[in-house]
Amino acid sequence: MQKLQSQGVHHITLMGADRQTSIDFWEGVLGMPFVFEQPNLDDPDQGHLYFDPGDGRLITIFTSENRKVDATRTPTDVGCVHHIAFAVSQAMYSQLVARLEARGISHSGEKDRGFMNSIYFKDPLGLLIELASYRFEPPAGTTHADVLMEAHLIRVKSGDEAIADPHIAEAIEVLSARGSRSLSDM
Repeated sequence: MQKLQSQGVHHITLMGADRQTSIDFWEGVLGMPFVFEQPNLDDPDQGHLYFDPGDGRLITIFTSENRKVDATRTPTDVGCVHHIAFAVSQAMYSQLVARLEARGISHSGEKDRGFMNSIYFKDPLGLLIELASYRFEPPAGTTHADVLMEAHLIRVKSGDEAIADPHIAEAIEVLSARGSRSLSDM
């Protein structure tokens, strides 16, 4: 049986409250340009706002002026979304705590994830948002996922609990050697 092969995230749609709350958060706080809007084509009583998270893909929000803001944490039951993570540069990451605090937004503080750094906070409707920054760049012609898969194999072989800098460094070396030629090898 053949797979239904995906080629990346196309968009993620979230249930919002009113239009302005969505614009204020997604563009005003997270800096995602508000690129267009139209009615929800399945429910014309709702708006459908489209934001660019930075890679040209889309985060979309269904809005209704009849829905009120409720900051209660969104459900984390089986089948529910736990959080959404967005990439930020290391330069931006180093400023996140100060920028969140300047806006009065509560956050988790910095979290060391071994191969990336993260900060968590909630949107106005209680959805947990993660801003994450990789601590490495993949070699030319490879992706972050390629490096992490190679680092995972190295970590497992070493018997280590989680991916850390030495695993990433070795994975980058392995992938770089695979993808390049040298006259010394001939």
